[in-house]
Amino acid sequence: MGELMEARRAVRDSRGDEAATKSARQRVNAAKVALGERGGVWWEDGAPDFNQHLVKKTPYEDWFAQIKEPTD
Repeated sequence: MGELMEARRAVRDSRGDEAATKSARQRVNAAKVALGERGGVWWEDGAPDFNQHLVKKTPYEDWFAQIKEPTD
């Protein structure tokens, strides 16, 4: 994570210098790719992605129905 923070500081410190800002932003991007935040999918396991689906339209519907709402 150190490289990402250093690159972000370089972006901050490069204000007013277009070439330095471009270079620093490229470093930020490279660091994020290295951390897995950007770039190709690395977690592909063949399972369907139910992200942004209503739970009632997924195989998790029965499980979710059993969860009790917290009471204050």
